Amino acid sequence: MSRIQELEERRRALLQKCDEQRAELAYRLEQFRPSAQIASFTQRAPSMAMNHPLAWVAALAGIVTLLRPKRLLSWLTFATGIVSIMSRATQLLKVFVALRSLRQGFR
Repeated sequence: MSRIQELEERRRALLQKCDEQRAELAYRLEQFRPSAQIASFTQRAPSMAMNHPLAWVAALAGIVTLLRPKRLLSWLTFATGIVSIMSRATQLLKVFVALRSLRQGFR
């Protein structure tokens, strides 16, 4: 009889573990539903995206792309040109700062 009781206890423990896993799986699947994701995003979004300047740039780029898709290539070349100029300008500023600090060091 003790073997049967051990098996029954093990069966109960396994059933309880299965119920816990089923509940955890249901909770995780609920998080993947689009309505849950939208609710989670709307709680975080106002403080997250509205104050970020890159979000505004991305929104403007999206609007321009939707209104005039043929201009996308010209905007991309313009943007890459500006990024290139800005990176060169920062490199020049770093050189000027280094030269200035060397000059002040010799005084």
